[in-house]
Amino acid sequence: MKKFNSKFNIKIFEGTFAVCKINCLDDIKEILEHDSFLSLTVTDDEISVVIEEKLIPHDSDCEKGWKILKIDETLDFSLTGVISSITKILADANIPVFVISTFNTDYILIKSDNLERAVNVLKEICEMNPS
Repeated sequence: MKKFNSKFNIKIFEGTFAVCKINCLDDIKEILEHDSFLSLTVTDDEISVVIEEKLIPHDSDCEKGWKILKIDETLDFSLTGVISSITKILADANIPVFVISTFNTDYILIKSDNLERAVNVLKEICEMNPS
């Protein structure tokens, strides 16, 4: 395992996003037609999606007001400490996060009202790039 020890390139997505619990996959059929960020998680307990607020399905339970920060590089599975280095700085600044990991990289969701503060505290380890 190797520790990631250079500066992260972070891309800030435009738009505001929601984390939603939906009732069935049919609820997101229309969303799949849009060219927008979508994260889908299906477990035996629930179906959750992260989508732009303007695409929220009717009758879904949602937590609105999230901005997305993407680690804008492909991360090797052998790297350690990537998420912990970012979330530690944010936790020390009392900024809650919601994290999504994919095959290539990680996404950190931060409430809109905390974005400016998050960008300021992350500048020591990140290069910030708007999308």
